[in-house]
Amino acid sequence: MALVELARYPNNMEAHIVQGRLEAAGVHAVCFDAGMNIAESVGIMIPVRVMVLNEDLEEARAILAEEAEPLP
Repeated sequence: MALVELARYPNNMEAHIVQGRLEAAGVHAVCFDAGMNIAESVGIMIPVRVMVLNEDLEEARAILAEEAEPLP
């Protein structure tokens, strides 16, 4: 039951939107380094990592891929 990195985002908002989407689909997710990204206004870029359980990684990737598909 190890956590693995699903994706990195340049800011808290994007990472938390993804986290919420995953949680809504039943996949537990957490954001790492969200507090470190506060320095973004001074040009320091520390990406926010969205983490999921290893056994949920493929499902989480499928959820994100589904979101990336253009609407008809």
